Amino acid sequence: MDLKEKLLASYLISEDQSHIDTYIQDIKNDAIKLFEEKGFPSKKEEAWKYTSLNKVLKQDYSVFPKQENTIEYKDVKKYFIHDIDTYKIVFIDGRYSSHLSETTHDGIDVCLMSAALTKPKYRIIVENYFNKVAPKDSLPSLNTAFANEGAYIHIPKNKLVDKPIQIINFSTGNESATLLQPRNLIVVDENSHVQIIERHQSLTDNPVLTNSVTEIFANKRAIVDLYKIQNDNAKASLIDNTFINQKRESVASVHTFSFGGQLIRNNLNFYQNGERIDSILKGVTILGDKQHVDHNTLVHHIEPNCESHQDYKGIFGDSSTGVFNGKIIVEKEAQKTNAFQSNNNILVSDKASINTKPQLEIFADDVKCSHGCTIGQLDESAMFYMRSRGIPEKEAKALLMYAFSNNVLNSVKIPEIKQRITKIIANKLGVNIGFDL
Repeated sequence: MDLKEKLLASYLISEDQSHIDTYIQDIKNDAIKLFEEKGFPSKKEEAWKYTSLNKVLKQDYSVFPKQENTIEYKDVKKYFIHDIDTYKIVFIDGRYSSHLSETTHDGIDVCLMSAALTKPKYRIIVENYFNKVAPKDSLPSLNTAFANEGAYIHIPKNKLVDKPIQIINFSTGNESATLLQPRNLIVVDENSHVQIIERHQSLTDNPVLTNSVTEIFANKRAIVDLYKIQNDNAKASLIDNTFINQKRESVASVHTFSFGGQLIRNNLNFYQNGERIDSILKGVTILGDKQHVDHNTLVHHIEPNCESHQDYKGIFGDSSTGVFNGKIIVEKEAQKTNAFQSNNNILVSDKASINTKPQLEIFADDVKCSHGCTIGQLDESAMFYMRSRGIPEKEAKALLMYAFSNNVLNSVKIPEIKQRITKIIANKLGVNIGFDL
């Protein structure tokens, strides 16, 4: 049977879960029906025109890992931002790892999705927020149907979270091929501020497909900073679905750093429900080999006096492929909107390619909106200048490419993340940058 049939059959087997609330079970049943109707997306759909899942879906994935595995911290320390103290929610093959995690209920809830879905004390939050912003689409619905584990974060009003929160999903390769579907729910109440770091990391050469969904709710005057580090191995594929609902005067920013993996699809949607909201979407992509990364973004301006800023940089080598499909929608009521979108790319190989489509749909008449994209190669005059000053060609190219992406790094608010990303970029470019940042 193909993967869709296998998933439908697996859901029937797991459908009778007495520990799941009837309210949640009804949501799951509706979600699997929608997935059964729509199936996996194909290139016939406009939003997936440049990204095919056919190769990824051919694997015989294990839907429910048959055995648990343990990992020693010393073996995976390099995947953590270990330079600073953080809360940690760690999963191994989809199961919670208590010995690698550091959760809390001291004034805030940093814990597990499984607890939120089954314990009565979380019922009000779950009923108000779970599956409320994720669209009724095939892959988010597939995740909803199988949603069981992931991160649950609730920050009550007037809280400045004392340290960042790391969400890390490891895959060990216990199965010949593994399908993981983590589900995260993040609710940040009025006047609160949180920083979150998310990573999916395969520790095996076996194929791994992750279909992740994260719902984020930034309530009145909340500030949410999310950093996604995507630097996986050549047999790992990720479909990352992140949906952010913002209320009045909130600020939400997402930085996406895509450096590795067989196929990465980032679906990032912002919905502005209030005035004086700011939405920030920034990303750096550096690819080689036959890697494929697709950034699909949406910012929906619904009410007046709001802003959004998108800035994505891409560097593509070898036979890699990049896709940027960004859409800004400005409703008629959203007067005084200020929306900016930019996608700039460098091709350092004749075999690399980029498909970019910035889009504006504006129904208001008093707005300031702009969008644009560039595709080019390294500036020959700048290369000549640097070479004439004694800088070797390899280092000159690396410095130019680093400078190209640096304005995205400048907006990173956690210095240790900026340092980590700088090292990854240097490694991807094959040089020692030679200075500390």
